[in-house]
Amino acid sequence: MTDKDQNTNQEQLQEEPEIIYIPDEEGNEEEFEVIMKFEVDDSDKKYMMVVPVDADEESDEVYAFRYEEDGDDLQLYTIEDEEEWNIVEETFNTLMDEYDDEEEESSK
Repeated sequence: MTDKDQNTNQEQLQEEPEIIYIPDEEGNEEEFEVIMKFEVDDSDKKYMMVVPVDADEESDEVYAFRYEEDGDDLQLYTIEDEEEWNIVEETFNTLMDEYDDEEEESSK
């Protein structure tokens, strides 16, 4: 990931929250806030991390999806491959660590 991509991700974290609606098993749409979007190195796949909007503050529920954009349409895909999931989780944790480090630096 380049510095430019990281800056874009950090800008996204500071802007108005992006809200998406994802249907559950019964077809009821649930509201989620997109907390991060990123691409994995050596891949053209894009991922987003979302949290339920109506979850309690103590909830650590974060959901990851692979996504594709087609104009204004957004297609979400669950990550079922364990190897792919490990890559996404590692990338997410790395980005969050970098974000936390920058937050600490800016608060000094």
